[in-house]
Amino acid sequence: MPVRDFTGPLPALRLPALRFERHAQVALLWTARDRREDRLRAGQALQRVLLTATLHGVRTSLPHQAMEWPGLRAAAGLARHRCHPHVLIRFGYGPDGRRTPRARVRVTGRDEPARHR
Repeated sequence: MPVRDFTGPLPALRLPALRFERHAQVALLWTARDRREDRLRAGQALQRVLLTATLHGVRTSLPHQAMEWPGLRAAAGLARHRCHPHVLIRFGYGPDGRRTPRARVRVTGRDEPARHR
């Protein structure tokens, strides 16, 4: 799967593909039209897909460059089907990432607003 290389002119070290990465599972989220409500529904569908994948322990990534390059969209046959692609989603398995830090919340009285540290 093509991805951008932001390392500049220096040769980048390529990590070996892991077993689950050899056969990437991808899905294309698209709509028949490109109206405001279609884009809203596509966003709602993306939310459900990402939450469902997370619930089942499946990792996702959004390789946005595939949507940026007209040649890749044409190669996927999208022009022939006249659909409006919104996002490409890659599914796979991988190690757990670090937890996202959260702000601590101090419990206060009803009249006082909660303060974040």
